[in-house]
Amino acid sequence: MTTDELKALIRTVPDFPSPGIQFRDITTLLGHGAGLAATMKHLAKAAELAGAEVIAGMEARGFIFGTGVAVELGIGFIPIRKPGKLPIKTIGVDYDLEYGTDRLEIDPAAIAPGQRVVMVDDLIATGGTALAAADLLRQAGGIVEQALFVIDLPELGGAEKLRSAGVTVDALMAFDGH
Repeated sequence: MTTDELKALIRTVPDFPSPGIQFRDITTLLGHGAGLAATMKHLAKAAELAGAEVIAGMEARGFIFGTGVAVELGIGFIPIRKPGKLPIKTIGVDYDLEYGTDRLEIDPAAIAPGQRVVMVDDLIATGGTALAAADLLRQAGGIVEQALFVIDLPELGGAEKLRSAGVTVDALMAFDGH
């Protein structure tokens, strides 16, 4: 399937979670077998071209797409978790949200020093979580130069923030508005 055909599988829900927001709902893509498979193939091709040695995905939808890409390439997957979810000593990074802060954590042994990590997630909006994830993976010794997303919301500037941090950003599709 083409990326235009995949884009047609994304449902737009107006005024969710608040008035004026156009929510891009991936559950319709996830429920379409051929569309989901094609999405994984498109992302995997980009990750392979980037020299991925391991894939990292942010909780929770990054787990879906990141694991699919890792399986497609036959390489490992690193889950980037919310705090308190891993049963071992972790490393973490705190980052700012619009109204507060959040934290991401990983198993520091999940990355070999100098290993090329490609981040995969469903959507890039403001970029806060993706920037924090890149920082965390770099702290663990990974080389993070590529991030792949199914959807980019360019008006929110997240992709540009990542690029400013030395991370190339690719998305299968972009939607105007947010």
